[in-house]
Amino acid sequence: MSDSGHSQPSMYVPGRNRRRRWMDQGPQGNLNLSEPGREREPMVRDREQDRWDGNEDSSGYNMQKTLVILAKPSNERAKTTPATAASPAPAAIEKPIVLMKPREDSKPAAATEGAAPPPAAATAKVEKEGQRPTQPVYQIQNRGMGAAASSAGNVDPVVGQAKLMPPQKMKHSIKLVDEYMNWCDSAIEYLLDQTDVLVVGVLGLQGTGKSTIMSLLSANSPDDDQRSFVFRMQSQEVRERAGNQTSGIDFFISQERIIFLDTQPILSPAILDHLINNDRKLPPEYNLPHTYVEMQSLQIAAFLFTVCHVVIFVQDWFTDFNLYRFLQTAEMLKPSTPSPSHESNSSSGADEGIEYYPHMVFLQNKARREDFCPLNMKQMHTVMDKLMMHSRLRYKGTLSMLDCNIFPGLPYDFLESEVNLFLIPTMENDADETTSRAGTGGTPLFSLLPGYKGHPSFHSLISRLRSQITSMSRPQLSHTILTEKNWFHYAARIWDGVKKSSALSEYSRLLG
Repeated sequence: MSDSGHSQPSMYVPGRNRRRRWMDQGPQGNLNLSEPGREREPMVRDREQDRWDGNEDSSGYNMQKTLVILAKPSNERAKTTPATAASPAPAAIEKPIVLMKPREDSKPAAATEGAAPPPAAATAKVEKEGQRPTQPVYQIQNRGMGAAASSAGNVDPVVGQAKLMPPQKMKHSIKLVDEYMNWCDSAIEYLLDQTDVLVVGVLGLQGTGKSTIMSLLSANSPDDDQRSFVFRMQSQEVRERAGNQTSGIDFFISQERIIFLDTQPILSPAILDHLINNDRKLPPEYNLPHTYVEMQSLQIAAFLFTVCHVVIFVQDWFTDFNLYRFLQTAEMLKPSTPSPSHESNSSSGADEGIEYYPHMVFLQNKARREDFCPLNMKQMHTVMDKLMMHSRLRYKGTLSMLDCNIFPGLPYDFLESEVNLFLIPTMENDADETTSRAGTGGTPLFSLLPGYKGHPSFHSLISRLRSQITSMSRPQLSHTILTEKNWFHYAARIWDGVKKSSALSEYSRLLG
């Protein structure tokens, strides 16, 4: 150092050499800058010596960056290393976990488990579960299989196969109300918990073809053997002794979930003859057999007007005015039902006057060729409209023969007052068709040409009638939406109410 206090360039500077020797010491991995030691003291002394020496070449020291290694002390690093090594490396991505709750609901539960996992474990968990969905994901579980899954850990294949099987198919009708007017519970085995159901009932005199029509509408075709019909037809023996085949109310549900109710004939002379000749005891509230037969018919009609969406009234000739009087009497005596409206804010007031009434379809069975004449059909519609003009039954506007293209030449306004009337000819077989084509000698004149009938075929008319009935609207029967099983219990309560109805009891007392 000179007298002026400045260092010469060629002179030896001890502090700088000591700093270079300190930085050239051994490998960097042996240094531990987080704890005090001998290596730290020379560095501090070198910086102080350079400051007091007034080194002009201090810019070179500032340009050189000091390497800094961040590490934990040796004792803490020894504890962390086994835990990090024990964490498994993320393997192949497994199947994503199906959650039962939304993502937002699962966050607080994860926070309450304890401290957050290490970064490596958290990364492995995210890769294992995959990307979380933004919307709630729910697990699809079959009904009634939770107990089996919880007990055995997996679903029994037999139980699962039974749950996935289609509903049981009915092959024949069963009793809903027996011949003694008692309710039967066997029909509930064929019902499901679904609301898309249509209930169709039938009324008519004895021998008009009610069971045949209901079989053809439900599950059979005209080509099937009549002995295989779901509703039993009159046998030759029953027809010869003028008896009735159906007693009470028969029940059948199709694969399309349509319930068909076949009933015993109304005002039946065969039932009256059976009561008189067999000395069958009458209920104490009835004194005369014919009063009991009429009240039975009214009970069945009032029941159908309450629990059915569509009621088919079958006739085989046109027409008996007493039948329309009977329908209006049953309409008057039917039990009151709650409002089918969804906007029933109160159970009293204006809602008490609203009652349910089904669709009424008049079916003219065994119609002749003259009945299909447009002028005769127009007169039939006019007469029926005048007879039912005071009725609240839905007997207009839901069924039309003009919409079926049966009379293609007639305009849609041909019938001024069109009611729900449908004509069905006599069910024919091959022998009848051959006879219709035969001439006076008994041999067909034109064997290759079909005989003139004056109306479409029986198969075609039955198909069109079925399509129109099954496509009718299904109004709500009660103040709540009913499933099939709920309808069954509702119908049981209605039948019990009909049998105990004070209005029907008063009417039977007036009949004597």
